Amino acid sequence: MKVMERVESQTGQKGSLSSEPHFPATVKAIRDNIIHHLMSFQGRDPERSGAKDVYKALAYTMRDIMVEKWISTQKTFYAKEKKRVYYLSLEFLIGRSLGNSMTNLGMLEAAKKAVEDLGFDMAEIRDQEEDAALGNGGLGRLAACFMDSIATLKIPAYGYGIRYEYGLFFQQLIDGYQVEGPDNWLADGTPWEFERSLPLFNIQFFGNVTSYQDENGNYRVRWVNTKDVKARASDIMVPGYRNDHVINMRLWSAQSSRELDLKDFSRGDYIGAVESKVSSETISKVLYPPDHNYAGQELRLKQQYFFVAATFQDIMRRYKKKHDTFDKFTDIVAVQLNDTHPAIAIPELMRILLDIEGIGWEVAWNITVNTFAYTNHTLMPEALERWTVDMMGRVLPRHLQIIYEINRRFLADLAESYPGNERKIRDLSIFEEGPVKMVRMAHLAIIGSHSVNGVAELHSQLLKERIFPDFHNFFPGKFNSKTNGITPRRWLLDVNPELADLISSRIGFGWITDLDQLRGLETLVDDHEFCAKWRGIKLDNKNALAEYIHKTAKLTVNSESMFDIQVKRIHEYKRQLLNALHLIHFYHRIIRGEADNRAPRTAVFAGKAAPSYWRAKLIIKLITSISNVVNNDPRVKERLKVVFLPNYNVSQAEIIMPAADLSEQISTAGTEASGTGNMKFSLNGALTIGTLDGANIEIREEVGEENIFIFGMTADEAEFERRNVSRTPHQICRENEEINDIIEAISDGCFSNGDKTLFQPLVKSLMDKHDPYLLMLDLESYIECQNRVSDMFLDQDSWTRMAILNVARMGKFSTDRTIKQYAEEIWGIPVGEK
Repeated sequence: MKVMERVESQTGQKGSLSSEPHFPATVKAIRDNIIHHLMSFQGRDPERSGAKDVYKALAYTMRDIMVEKWISTQKTFYAKEKKRVYYLSLEFLIGRSLGNSMTNLGMLEAAKKAVEDLGFDMAEIRDQEEDAALGNGGLGRLAACFMDSIATLKIPAYGYGIRYEYGLFFQQLIDGYQVEGPDNWLADGTPWEFERSLPLFNIQFFGNVTSYQDENGNYRVRWVNTKDVKARASDIMVPGYRNDHVINMRLWSAQSSRELDLKDFSRGDYIGAVESKVSSETISKVLYPPDHNYAGQELRLKQQYFFVAATFQDIMRRYKKKHDTFDKFTDIVAVQLNDTHPAIAIPELMRILLDIEGIGWEVAWNITVNTFAYTNHTLMPEALERWTVDMMGRVLPRHLQIIYEINRRFLADLAESYPGNERKIRDLSIFEEGPVKMVRMAHLAIIGSHSVNGVAELHSQLLKERIFPDFHNFFPGKFNSKTNGITPRRWLLDVNPELADLISSRIGFGWITDLDQLRGLETLVDDHEFCAKWRGIKLDNKNALAEYIHKTAKLTVNSESMFDIQVKRIHEYKRQLLNALHLIHFYHRIIRGEADNRAPRTAVFAGKAAPSYWRAKLIIKLITSISNVVNNDPRVKERLKVVFLPNYNVSQAEIIMPAADLSEQISTAGTEASGTGNMKFSLNGALTIGTLDGANIEIREEVGEENIFIFGMTADEAEFERRNVSRTPHQICRENEEINDIIEAISDGCFSNGDKTLFQPLVKSLMDKHDPYLLMLDLESYIECQNRVSDMFLDQDSWTRMAILNVARMGKFSTDRTIKQYAEEIWGIPVGEK
């Protein structure tokens, strides 16, 4: 009996597609609904339908169940006048929805049987779904995990974002180079959304600002002569885990304010009318355009304001159904800003309160600050968003005025506290003075929010001590920490069902919604039968990944080898290059005959580099070039294989995570805000090799330092080295012949067919004593740590024990815990109340 069957039998829920008796949940009912949707929604003959048709019909069946529960959930929100959370995120990396929906609705086994009755395999059906890649990486995937936990904890909330027509680009590898293509995930439509004809909101851009006196003699402002765009909503349902609670993400699409501009028609300019419509709809066309040119920056700012303005019109629509004044606004509305991308919401709410509602500044500002909370996701100064004053004033002239006034009043308060301290006033101002005057959106978010949180303890500490120390001192108590997490429903129950079955057979099912219950596994580390089953499941998962590698990369790998995996966005601070240097070192040892006592490895990389980030793309080329040399060298045999899997996305991660033996989390200490891939790997029984960075520190605290492989400098030591340079890369090469051999191999063209120039930019950055990512200074420690990893992997009993303890001690890293903290400590919403 599988997990979901046991859960169904324990809860007594098997037998209903929903909680309503008129919709019985038998396999026959699901099968009949699939057939109904094939004919009525898709116009297909059930006897001639293919896997894609059946996938859509099954998705519509699940959506039917969810919308019924969603309507009931919404009625509860209104009836009880509950405070609602609006989670604003420019990214939601949803991935595929079918598996998660069936799991959370308790329908997985019944749906599987119904599909089999129709002559299809569920794995084939699930594989028909396109990934909804509406995010670049961790930030967007965190937002999607948050939605799952919010629904499971029954928190009244909505996610708001953009319905990008094209998601994160499709990555191909051509001759080892990344080549980007369009990711048209909506080419065949999606069965998961409800496109809404209403509400349809008007969004303004450009124009100018005029002032006037109202009937009471008050100064008022109008934003006029604007170019307008319409925002249309699409809702995607998010079910909680087996609790009849369904929330929605509302994603906005841009469309022309009129289907075609009649003024252009009257002049006979049909093409001009079409171009105007297309330009308007570009706003929601593609996820995050490259911002290396002015047009790209303007489009990104327009995207941010577009979804924020639409969202606040929706918030006001909902609030005004029952309220005539704004006295209770902050009792009913909480808005979480997921990074600085939605920070333009702060002046937007002020604009609404001042210009439309006629509320005075002090009252409006008090409402605004108590409405917003801001999550910071980065320690990289260059990632803190800034806009030129010129562009902000052109695209959003009224908002720039409001930001100037927010800043004027803030600086006046600052001057009272720090009289004569011009440096502090300059450093904390929203405006950065210079040749090009800039608006610092992180400063605006901090000043305009009642809470500012980091996403791991180290990250939050560094925000207070290194990135924003003056703000922390001026706003005592505003900064706090909320360590990120992952949803165990997707990242264990759904992606690793064999392991979930094994766990549940020994400790029960409570861990699915209370991850701390995994602690019950600690008593099983010496149970030989349990450990043998654990290893067998890991091998099954590795075989599945090996099959995927063979299909995708045409490479045969040994499933008995150590699967050493680094999958994440390609960036210098994440140090995929450090991993590559170790692989060259290991390759050298193999061909010198010095690796007989080392565990064989399959090194797996995946991840996308930003299209304009040429150095990151060159790192991909180096890794694929190492792969080409190593995999074709007959001296290596089965001791080392290197593969870079193209087009990393959520569904690829769902194959990779359960198969990993070793998880590479090797960013320079003090650069990674948190990381959530580290948590997904550990929850699936991989051991971590990592630096004391981001959430690695808290993972070590939870699993025990004896169950994780830590190397390299601390954040403080890394900062000291940046300032003082105690050892240069050239010194390290002179003192360590093996490391010198690594650098020389790259320089001499060993991995570039003799071309000594191809990888020189990487060699130059490695040998630069001011390398901000300190690869050479951590390389010796990393190699030594990898040797310890190899020794431990050869002792499979000890390795299995460590893996079980990692899973057992991952309770802290559930987004259920994270969201409970947000709800109770930031949003003021008790969790667990009826």
